[in-house]
Amino acid sequence: MKRLMVFVFVFTCFFIHIDLHAMEPIQVTASIMPQKYFVEKIAGRHVRVDVMCPPGAFPGMYEPRPAQMVSLSRSKVFFAVGVPYEKLWLGRFEKINPNLYICYTDRGIEKRIMKTSLGSKKVRRPVARDPHCWLSPPLVMIQARNILDALVRVDPSNKKAYYHGYRCFIDELVRLDLEVKDIFSDRGNRHMFMVFHPSWGYFADAYGLEQVPIEIEGKEPRAADLGRLIDYAKEHRVKEIFVQPQQSKVVASGIAEAIGARLVDLDPLSPDWERNIVYAAKKIRAALR
Repeated sequence: MKRLMVFVFVFTCFFIHIDLHAMEPIQVTASIMPQKYFVEKIAGRHVRVDVMCPPGAFPGMYEPRPAQMVSLSRSKVFFAVGVPYEKLWLGRFEKINPNLYICYTDRGIEKRIMKTSLGSKKVRRPVARDPHCWLSPPLVMIQARNILDALVRVDPSNKKAYYHGYRCFIDELVRLDLEVKDIFSDRGNRHMFMVFHPSWGYFADAYGLEQVPIEIEGKEPRAADLGRLIDYAKEHRVKEIFVQPQQSKVVASGIAEAIGARLVDLDPLSPDWERNIVYAAKKIRAALR
């Protein structure tokens, strides 16, 4: 009898161990903080998400730390979005982890050309594509589908849960899109806002707006261009210049002082993505000229 009880106990523990192991979340890595938000919305408790470019870091020139590379070696998926540092590092990531699946979340999105600064006298050759597609709720719907497909590919046992999370997230994105449209519903013919770094182009496209950048392709304006920028800002009575916390505010502060404007922080990399989109919409709406 005792032997039978011992056998039943061991047998039960064996299957409990298997079940608990199956419930363990898979490890994945997101390129930037907003993607972590998207992945967790779809996958919930079934994933553990590391972020390569952490809060406060600038994805234009980010260099992963050794500890992050070690952690990446255990990841099932890397969710890329087209930010500059990925061009240098994605190949290295695959060498470190040959089984790593690279999910290009921006697949299917036509990237907009980053226009030259308004102050530039000459039209520079358009060589850069804008990576900031995660700031447009309609385009995030495309990214969500790519994330779903990647999760199902590497973890088919949780397919049903991922599809459920995806459908709920799409519903949230539809509601968010309607909320932002409502924020801009009474803007009349006002559509222009000024930014230092051109992060909000896709957001502007989605809601019939125009961002006027001071910087272009990560480069500060030339001295000869500053006067034209200042004249334009004065003519249009610009009172706010949007800046992001990851970058220097020296040049933007000088322009703001010259035109009597103030600097307003908008973080395109905020981890609380939905709340940040609503916050940005309200700030931009108040600044429209």
